[in-house]
Amino acid sequence: MKKALIIIDMLNDFVLEGAPLQVPNAKSIIPNIKREIDKARKEGYPVIYVCDAHDEDDDEFKIWPHHCVKGTKGAEVVEELKPSDGDIVVEKTRYSGFFNTNLDEILKDLGVEQLIVTGLVTNICVMYTVADAVSRGYKVIVPKDCIIGLDEDGHKFGLMQLEKVHNAEIV
Repeated sequence: MKKALIIIDMLNDFVLEGAPLQVPNAKSIIPNIKREIDKARKEGYPVIYVCDAHDEDDDEFKIWPHHCVKGTKGAEVVEELKPSDGDIVVEKTRYSGFFNTNLDEILKDLGVEQLIVTGLVTNICVMYTVADAVSRGYKVIVPKDCIIGLDEDGHKFGLMQLEKVHNAEIV
């Protein structure tokens, strides 16, 4: 089964100290995601970054503070996980990496059937991306040490939803 690694929103505006939407302890999952990147590159499967990329007047800013505006430093992948040549970057404007993006097209063109999903945050962008992936027929694996929530309750809820509702394999 051909697989791909998906890295969701490991961006400066979510990870760096004092960022507009800093996720507590987000830095703690960087080494684990790096491990998955190294494994993907060694085994030769695609590494796909799914990244918030908002316009200045995005409707999402009615819910959340300004973050990840296209072309800003805040919208860039954190230094430790920067994409390499050959990696794929998909910009998104909503929680799901599939909503109004070409992610599904890319995966189909690559013949991918299984996704390894990592990144931020468990009960928001990770959960909605996984839900849409499963709805499209992808098998999804989520390494538990490669995702984190805004808080412990949200993280636990997200994990439960991923496993029990969306049938993702939590490893």
